[in-house]
Amino acid sequence: MKIGKLILMGVVIAAVATTATALKVMNGDGDNARAKFEKFKSLAGEWTTMSSHGEGEKQESTARYHVTAGGTAVVETIFMGSPHEMVTVYHMDGDQLVLTHYCVLGNQPKMIAQPGGDASKVAFKFAGGSNITSKDAQHMHDASSDFVDNGHVVST
Repeated sequence: MKIGKLILMGVVIAAVATTATALKVMNGDGDNARAKFEKFKSLAGEWTTMSSHGEGEKQESTARYHVTAGGTAVVETIFMGSPHEMVTVYHMDGDQLVLTHYCVLGNQPKMIAQPGGDASKVAFKFAGGSNITSKDAQHMHDASSDFVDNGHVVST
């Protein structure tokens, strides 16, 4: 009888812990997400980028970051003026930092920054999108930005 109660108690504790974690993820990590958003706002201006398109292929281009809408959104434009020009918009949605990427492929994946961690490392995970016909359709599925210092950011 005691074993049954211990197992049940363990299940109840695990369920409560899982629910608390799920609520934290669903509700976001407001202060940390806002700190991460401030990192993107600090990029305002033009940056020289080095892109990799396969093994050994590196391409230098310019990326522009523009803070707009009263400071509530950051527009990133990459491969400016080329046939591959794309735009990503970063903004807060409640307590979550989100992005929508407007891809040259004609789709618009939406991603949510993962809560917690250091504000200098931002990991985004896929949360749906438009014009993505299936999970196997080519699209950007996740993204990350590592703010190394004031002059260096590594984005993947």
